[in-house]
Amino acid sequence: MNFLLRNIFFLFVFLFILINGVFVVGDLFLPTWWRALMQDYVPYIPVLAIIEILILSLLAYVTSIKPVRGLKKEIAFFLTGSKRGGSLLVGNMNPDVRFVINFFNKSLEILKNFKEEFKAGRILKSEVEFASEIQRHVLKKPTIVIPSIDIVSDTKSATEVGGDSYDIIEQGANYYIYIGDVTGHGVAAGFVMMIVNALISGFSKIVENSADILARTNEIVKPRVKSNMLMTLLMIRWNEEEKKMYMTGAGHEYLIVYKTSQHRAFKIKSWGVALGMTKNISKILKETQIAIEQDDVIVLYTDGITEARNGKSESDMMLGIDRLVDIIEHTPIKTAQGVFNNITTELSRFMGYGHRQFDDITLIVMHYKGDRAVEKNVSPDIPAQFITEWNWTN
Repeated sequence: MNFLLRNIFFLFVFLFILINGVFVVGDLFLPTWWRALMQDYVPYIPVLAIIEILILSLLAYVTSIKPVRGLKKEIAFFLTGSKRGGSLLVGNMNPDVRFVINFFNKSLEILKNFKEEFKAGRILKSEVEFASEIQRHVLKKPTIVIPSIDIVSDTKSATEVGGDSYDIIEQGANYYIYIGDVTGHGVAAGFVMMIVNALISGFSKIVENSADILARTNEIVKPRVKSNMLMTLLMIRWNEEEKKMYMTGAGHEYLIVYKTSQHRAFKIKSWGVALGMTKNISKILKETQIAIEQDDVIVLYTDGITEARNGKSESDMMLGIDRLVDIIEHTPIKTAQGVFNNITTELSRFMGYGHRQFDDITLIVMHYKGDRAVEKNVSPDIPAQFITEWNWTN
């Protein structure tokens, strides 16, 4: 069809040139009898010209003007978000216009796919933000007050939804303080974290031994999560009446205890296996008593602290457990707030400016103050001059 229209177009152009050429040439060069003959056809020249102009105009409209108007209309539909727009049909048009139309159709198809993906991404983002809000509500709930122990804690996720978890649960004379870390971070890790948080809260109401609480939690978690989704966990059970502390580890980091009488911090290996490793871990998990004296400081943390990186160093070194112990030992005021602030400050300095937080970070600091009030404590507000970019409140 395009080939036929092009031939018709060129035929009329040729006839137009030929007819007008015959009249012009005949009038200038041919004999008088020819000019006299042409005079009989002079009245028809305007008619022929009008016909030619109409045909040329029709061809121009069909092959150029109409497609360009359609293109403008579809562009307007696309820009205003109208659903009426669609691909233009490449029909009877000149090659240049057809090339532009084809390009627009292909671009429109790509942009529509991108628009749908963008809308789906916005929906997903809103759901992730909603999940993040729920998680913050769970983790930022008011801290339970333990009469003889001061506790300062906080967490900061590497992404919108984190895999770190901590809680303080009161049940009679027992207080359960735990910290956990799901492998990786993101929505999947946050999902596992929420399950464990709810199960521990429930089982602590019917079971006293912390090892039994974690074992029962694991029995429910294991069949319901992927095999590569594990959660390391460290739980402290503090009995307020007996003034005794017990620990159960599930493959987590060290428990750090600063002994005031010795002016030294000790690392206690947590042992055990992570939740989700195998279905029955009841024979592996053990609750062990930890010797605690007045004014001792107990620190629980996730590996987001010890594996925090100093990006300015040539070796991109990590903070490490030994440096964390050194920070605790050199804290001027050995209270829960004092140690918490000093770890925060030194961690921020270590990570430096332009830092990247690769993993979720959670920290719990406990100070066994006994029955007396804490004197010469520090403010929970850390002055800005002691912090670089990373901060819990960011």
